Amino acid sequence: MKNHNQEKYWNDAAEKKEFPTPFKIEEFEKHVSKGMNILDVGCGYGRILNELYSNGFKNLTGIDYSQGMINRGLNEHPYLNLIKTDGDKIPFPDNEFDAVLLVAVLTSNTKDEEQENMISEICRVLKDDGILYLTDFLINQDKRNLERYQKYGDKYGIYGIFELEEGAVLRHHTEEHILKLTKNFDKLVLEKTVFDTMNGHKSNGFYYIGKKK
Repeated sequence: MKNHNQEKYWNDAAEKKEFPTPFKIEEFEKHVSKGMNILDVGCGYGRILNELYSNGFKNLTGIDYSQGMINRGLNEHPYLNLIKTDGDKIPFPDNEFDAVLLVAVLTSNTKDEEQENMISEICRVLKDDGILYLTDFLINQDKRNLERYQKYGDKYGIYGIFELEEGAVLRHHTEEHILKLTKNFDKLVLEKTVFDTMNGHKSNGFYYIGKKK
């Protein structure tokens, strides 16, 4: 999961980008109660943990490999528990959390093995019957995206990967890929939607809630 070019991009982005990917708190609350222990993997500057905190959730932890993101989060939300990690392992014991959030994180961990490792680590730290709340980007069919997928598909060997001019490498996913990644979870919710992106475009997306098998 460690990529130093990407790390520099996210450190630089920490001060300038707002992440608009929506969080369906009303859906989340159907499956996770306020006293439960919740981890946000790739928490960025803590915007979703802050929303949970504001809604009465208190056992909250966020991890991110970008020091810039963590610094911004602690500055904006000093009451949150945000921790910088190396990006490879989740630094907690097995069966530690009742729920894990993974919001628009797969998109910047583009390789299958990176994503599989991340989901495996999440499984490890989740309790039995623990909840995964996952949201990310799906393949688009508009001309701009199709040209990007075509241009970078050969370079990266995966359809849906593309580069941004400012340096990030990102990925949009097929629904089949997401279902394969989450095979160790029972699917409770899978809703397709359309998101605003951090650069002001629209993209197909989804949110998923699963229970660890």
